[in-house]
Amino acid sequence: MKAILLPAAAALLALSACQQPATEVIDTNPDPMANQLANAAPVELPPAIKADKTLRCKDNSLAYVTFFEGDKQAVLRTEEGGTPTTLRAATAGEPLTAEGGYSLTGGPDTVTLATPGKPAQSCRG
Repeated sequence: MKAILLPAAAALLALSACQQPATEVIDTNPDPMANQLANAAPVELPPAIKADKTLRCKDNSLAYVTFFEGDKQAVLRTEEGGTPTTLRAATAGEPLTAEGGYSLTGGPDTVTLATPGKPAQSCRG
């Protein structure tokens, strides 16, 4: 038994003394936009949806509003499946507005909504 172990141990010792050659990685297909991407400004991800509500307004109309985290953006539809209007504010707490006379204040359960051609009215969810 010793006769078998001694040559095996000698072979392992000899193999452990061998050095492996250094591996060199060569990029044969460099990214043409690598410099532009490295110097690009950081990208801000869109906010997550906070609530998606259907609100009944004082004039008995419906408003479909998607509220986003950060309280600086909401998407309004005045008809189910209608054209979306994105309302924005510079800072949280300010009225959300969009071109054409859109304005929204409040939260997911109760808002004050003004749309083009209509006065501001209370809407509840």
